[in-house]
Amino acid sequence: ASDGYTAYKLAQQQFMLQNMDFNLFQVIGLTNNDPVSTEYRWLKQTIERLNRTFKFSYQITNGYGSGEGSNTHVALFVAYYNFLRPHSYTYWQPLNFIPELESIPNMPGKWQKLIELSQQLILSKQVS
Repeated sequence: ASDGYTAYKLAQQQFMLQNMDFNLFQVIGLTNNDPVSTEYRWLKQTIERLNRTFKFSYQITNGYGSGEGSNTHVALFVAYYNFLRPHSYTYWQPLNFIPELESIPNMPGKWQKLIELSQQLILSKQVS
């Protein structure tokens, strides 16, 4: 679900050229005046909250000196949002549970373990 910004349709077309097809539901306006808006407004609100959270993390960077810097920031943000950040709608647990992080008491330790687990996965895929 997204708002009515026309770039989303263009992005959908570009993804389709790479055989990555997905449905795009555009929720227009602030009220539910059509069936699509009625059904998908909650998703738009969730995505807008994600965008605000990302914007907050981006503002402190003062921009990036390279494309690699922005790619790294996005990768780290996605890891944090999906595997470390507590969410109210999951009763203050991360969206994705990783048992190895359960007993670690602080965020720096959780980051270190997450990076270690990622490295182990990369190395196991290289051997295969």
